[in-house]
Amino acid sequence: MIRKGTSALDERTGVGPMLVKALRYPFPENWTFLLGEIALYSFIILVLTGIYLTFFFQPSLHTTVYHGSYSPLQGATVTDAYGSTVHLSLDVRAGLLVRQTHHWAALVFIAAITLHLMRIFFTGAFRKPRELNYVIGLTMLTLAILEGFFGYSLPDDLLSGMGLAIAYSVAMSIPVIGEDLARWFWGGQFPGSHTVESRMYVIHVLLIPGILGLLIAVHLALIMVLHHTQFAGPGRRERNVVGLVAWPSYALRSIGLFFAVTAVLFALGGLVQINPIWQYGPYEPWVGTNGVQPDWYMGWLIGALRLMPNFEPTIGGYTIPNPFWGGVLFPMVTFGILYVWPWAERWVSGDRREHHLLQRPRDNPWRTAIGAALFTWVVVPFVAGSSDRIFVTFDIPYPRQVDVLRAAWWLLPPVVFVLTFTVCRHLRDTEVRPLRGWTGRVVARTPQGGFAEPAGADGGTPTVSPPLPEGRSGGTP
Repeated sequence: MIRKGTSALDERTGVGPMLVKALRYPFPENWTFLLGEIALYSFIILVLTGIYLTFFFQPSLHTTVYHGSYSPLQGATVTDAYGSTVHLSLDVRAGLLVRQTHHWAALVFIAAITLHLMRIFFTGAFRKPRELNYVIGLTMLTLAILEGFFGYSLPDDLLSGMGLAIAYSVAMSIPVIGEDLARWFWGGQFPGSHTVESRMYVIHVLLIPGILGLLIAVHLALIMVLHHTQFAGPGRRERNVVGLVAWPSYALRSIGLFFAVTAVLFALGGLVQINPIWQYGPYEPWVGTNGVQPDWYMGWLIGALRLMPNFEPTIGGYTIPNPFWGGVLFPMVTFGILYVWPWAERWVSGDRREHHLLQRPRDNPWRTAIGAALFTWVVVPFVAGSSDRIFVTFDIPYPRQVDVLRAAWWLLPPVVFVLTFTVCRHLRDTEVRPLRGWTGRVVARTPQGGFAEPAGADGGTPTVSPPLPEGRSGGTP
C-alpha cells in the first residue's frame, strides 16, 4: 500500500527522489535526542487542546453575574473571561480535562525546550554550521515563556491578575520607554482598559503560536539540510551519520513516543489538578495574595525581583525603578550570554572549523564550567521564587532566606565553576567513567582457605589473600 501510494504521488508530482531521500534519512541513536521530539509533540497537543478551548472561552473583561454550578460563586460579579473559564472547567463535558492537559502541555513544552537547549550547549551542538539553529531554539524558548505567561493571564483570576500587576510594574521600570509602553499595552494605568484582554488573547492564540510554528518548521528544515549531530563512536565520523533510517525504523519509534507523550499529558490533565481558578476567585486589585505560585518557568524572574536590594539610581535625569534590575536586566543578561555564546566561544578558541560530532561535557571543561555557573546563577533566584512556600513548609523566616540567597546568588556560581572545571578536567585526562560498568573484582577460594584474584589478560601474578586463622570460617555465622 505504501509503495503504491508513493508511486502514485511520484507520477503526479515528481517528488519520488526527494521522498526516497527523506525516507532513508538517518537518525542517530541517543536518548537526549528525544528531548526535542517531546517538545514538538507537546506543542502539537497544545495546539489541539487550545483549539478546543477557544470554542468556549470569552476574551472579554465585561462583567456579568455568575449563575453556574459552582455554588460559592453564585451571584458574584465576574468578568466574561473568568466566568467562561469556570464554566468551561466545571460545566463543559471534557472541559476540565482539556484545559488541564493544555496547561500541563505548556509546562512540559517549556521544560523539554530548556533541557534540549542544555544538551545542545553542553555538547557543543551549536558550533559551526549550526549557530542559526541554536539561535532559533533559544528564540523559541523566549517566545514559549511569553506564550505561557499570556496563557495563564487570560482567565482574569486572582493569580493572573497579580501576575499582570507585576508585569505592569516591570514594564513601567524600563528607562525612557517604559511608561509609554505599559500604558499603550494596558490601555492606561493598571489594571487598564478592556482592550488588554483582547490583545493578550490575539498574542496567545494567533501571534506567538504562528511564529513558533514557523520557527519549528525552519528548525526542522535546517536539521534535514545540515543533518543531525552525533556522539563519537565506532564508524562515526565528521562526514557521516550512523543511525536508524527514517522509515520504518525511526518513524515507528517516534510515533510511539508521540502516543506516550500524549498519554502522559492527558493522564496529568485528568489526575493532577492545576490552576483551579474557581478556588482563587476573580481578580480584585485590593486583594493581595492567594497562596499559590506562578508556573515554574516564571520562578526565576519572581525570585530575582525578591532578591534585588532597594537600589533605584537616577541616571541622566531618569530614575531607574527597582523592578528593572530583576525583571528586565537579569533576563536580558542571561539570554544575552546564551545568544552570543557560539561566536564568543569561536573567538576565544579560534576554532572556525565545521563540527558534526558532539563533545562530551568533560571534553570542554571551560564551556561546561561556565554553563554550570550560569545555570547556578539562574537556579538561586528560582529557589527564591518559592521563598513564601519555604517559609510555610519549613518555618524559615523570609528575611533570613533573602539574606542567604542574596549571598548565594554571587558566591555559588564561582564555586560551581571551580568544582565543575576541576571534575571535568580530571575526567577528560583520566577517561574515568564513573557510575558506568561493573566495578567489582572476581576472586576465587584457594585450597589453603584464602582468596585469590585470577590473573588478568596480561598474565600477571594473582593476588592471594592470607588464609583465615585456625578454627575461623569465611562463611556467614
